[in-house]
Amino acid sequence: MKRPSSKIRDEIAKLQEQLKVAETREAERIGRIALKAGLGEIEIDEAQLQAAFEDLAKRFRGGKGGSNGRERASAGGSSTADTAPVTPGAAASGAAET
Repeated sequence: MKRPSSKIRDEIAKLQEQLKVAETREAERIGRIALKAGLGEIEIDEAQLQAAFEDLAKRFRGGKGGSNGRERASAGGSSTADTAPVTPGAAASGAAET
């Protein structure tokens, strides 16, 4: 059964609105977490910050951005040599605030 193009356009418009709402909700959640971690207080180039977030995403997806935790969990130990804790307000890139 073929659907008229107007119904397909309506569905696309509804899906685009749902996507916009979902992205806003996700952005607000990540923003709140970033502010709690002190990222709002550091001065960093937006491109550098995006690259750091991409590395973080790779890490949690199991990519090359770092350990995703599974290796340590299966080994039975917890190694802190891979990652250093970042204190709130500290610049992840190591650049000092200006």
